Amino acid sequence: MRIAIAFAVGLALASTACQSPGTQHAIPAAPSGNTLTPAEVIAASMPEEWRTLDPENTLYMDFPNGRVIIELAPQFAPKHVANVKALSREGFFVNGGVTRVQDNFVTQWAQAADPARPPKTGVEKLNAEFTLSRNAPVPFDILPDPDTFAPEVGFSNGFYAARDKDKVWLAHCYGMVGAGRDSDENSGGGTELYTIIGQSPRALDRQLTVLGKVVQGMEILAAFPRGTGDAGFYKTPGEYQRYSDIKVAADVPEVQRTNLETMRTDSASFQTLVNSRRWRKDDFYKQPVGRINLCNVTVPVRVKQ
Repeated sequence: MRIAIAFAVGLALASTACQSPGTQHAIPAAPSGNTLTPAEVIAASMPEEWRTLDPENTLYMDFPNGRVIIELAPQFAPKHVANVKALSREGFFVNGGVTRVQDNFVTQWAQAADPARPPKTGVEKLNAEFTLSRNAPVPFDILPDPDTFAPEVGFSNGFYAARDKDKVWLAHCYGMVGAGRDSDENSGGGTELYTIIGQSPRALDRQLTVLGKVVQGMEILAAFPRGTGDAGFYKTPGEYQRYSDIKVAADVPEVQRTNLETMRTDSASFQTLVNSRRWRKDDFYKQPVGRINLCNVTVPVRVKQ
């Protein structure tokens, strides 16, 4: 088994594709009075501040108790995304299973067939896609708060991201999805995938290929029984948590799709949301922090209006 290595507000974000690294961005001032709740921000948002998920880059993983939906990030991991879709379309994941649940770390899933069915059009291994050039044509909405793991952090098309003077990459925050691998950095390809279900292991950034994010169904993936084997693997196939298949949403009849939209991270409403969380003050929160961590920001997702 491959493993995900076992271990009205001033600008809150600025879209800067080519700004020099280390540029200081002012943290917006605290709003007056109690801060808005996410529900209040969402209710006041405008339709143009939302982006519809692309069915061609969305996966459905159906469990007996519900659907997990993953948005793929082809701009950051084009070969891995293409391979996962090819594996899906050839039936590689039919009757697959969650094989590993390590507490406060990851849930991991695979084909989980015995005997294993080798890929037909997809492949088992690809060269790693850990980073892009800083000059790559991807948006980057900066979060001005300081970060331990990177000079700059923010969002790229709604995905948690980080960058330095040379590279930009996706970050290991809650719900992010990556390709499991062995010690060889080129030993993964998407036949085994994982998502973060606990603390954000940012030390894994640039160590594994991150290719997407769970946008619905984390309550399913995070609630499975913890594995009792090494690194949280289940000891027997009888413990696997089975899903029927992994399907590209574009291949599912429209009537069976779950049509979602996500708040644009370059929108004024998202800026308001971030600053409200940064300076949270309400009946319970009396002392605003004035800072926020990248992985503590939740990008809103809802059924398309």
